[in-house]
Amino acid sequence: METAELKNSIQELSARISTIRDGFDLSTKKAELTKLEEQVAKPDFWDSPETAQKVVAQLSALKSIVEPAEQMVTSVKDLAELFEMAIAESDEQEMLALEDDLRDIEKQCDEMELAGLLSEAEDGKNCFFSIHAGAGGTESCDWAHMLLRMYTRYFEQNKMKYKELEITPGEEAGIRSITLKVSGAFAFGKLSCETGVHRLVRISPFDSAKRRHTSFAAVDCIPEFEDDLDIEIKDEDLRIDFYRASGAGGQHVNKVSSAVRITHLPTNIVVQCQNDRSQHKNKAQAMKVLKGRLYMLEKQKRDDKIAKLYGDKGEIAWGSQIRSYVMQPYQMVKDHRTDFQVGNVTAVLDGDIKGFIESYLRYRTKERNK
Repeated sequence: METAELKNSIQELSARISTIRDGFDLSTKKAELTKLEEQVAKPDFWDSPETAQKVVAQLSALKSIVEPAEQMVTSVKDLAELFEMAIAESDEQEMLALEDDLRDIEKQCDEMELAGLLSEAEDGKNCFFSIHAGAGGTESCDWAHMLLRMYTRYFEQNKMKYKELEITPGEEAGIRSITLKVSGAFAFGKLSCETGVHRLVRISPFDSAKRRHTSFAAVDCIPEFEDDLDIEIKDEDLRIDFYRASGAGGQHVNKVSSAVRITHLPTNIVVQCQNDRSQHKNKAQAMKVLKGRLYMLEKQKRDDKIAKLYGDKGEIAWGSQIRSYVMQPYQMVKDHRTDFQVGNVTAVLDGDIKGFIESYLRYRTKERNK
């Protein structure tokens, strides 16, 4: 890189970082961060563990924005100073090192700009993440299990925690359905990009004739709301069933009807939870999931009304096919909303879905700004 080009790149990077800082309103976020840190420092902070954990989660989310942004400001200032020193000393080796530093800071900028796309009110929340096998028996159940493996690897690679709430195994292989609670920075904002139907094309390992099969599985994601969600649910609108949990869990799980299934009669929404030995805790968790689903249902209705007012076709609905994973006769994973595609199917199924999430977030922002 020529000296003049490097200088321009540093100036452009500095301007880009200033724009990011302004977009995040960092001064306000730093004030919020200071207030939360003062709360955490109080001697009685952990007297209420549940409240304390929520504050710690808020603190972590703020730090994930403020600290990298502040570090970028410092880094680009240092870069500009080192550039001037290298010019004065005609140090070519230092110039080459500065190019590497420039690229590193640009990558950090990319990450911060991505965080800026997560601007919806619910994006920063934890979420309930479900996978449901489509029609097709064993094939679809195996595909649902492959997706579960893909997502859990993504969670682990991106420092997200997950906990199984309910699972229905497939009759021969895989899973019929599963619901997870996922916690981490912008868990809902990122994982909501995966909502929709995922299609797999491959030579079936369950077909002795080795024919090509197409399988489907649906992914659903709803935000986790605490007690601040104002949604009225009448007792007479609910049917609550208790049953014995399936799968692992020990003798207690198998003998006691601790699992809970709640049906919201007006909408026919069904939610289940079986991960805890306590019937009460499972019911409370299931009610959280139900509130989240009802909230998202109302939000979708509002979005549809706005789309009609403006003559917009709207975003692809929950029931639509969003992505294809083709393993035979060629290798390709393609998102049908953004046209983003990758040839390395194995890497994607090993959890490398960051590119798909980023491309959809950019697409979503672009569509909403039209």
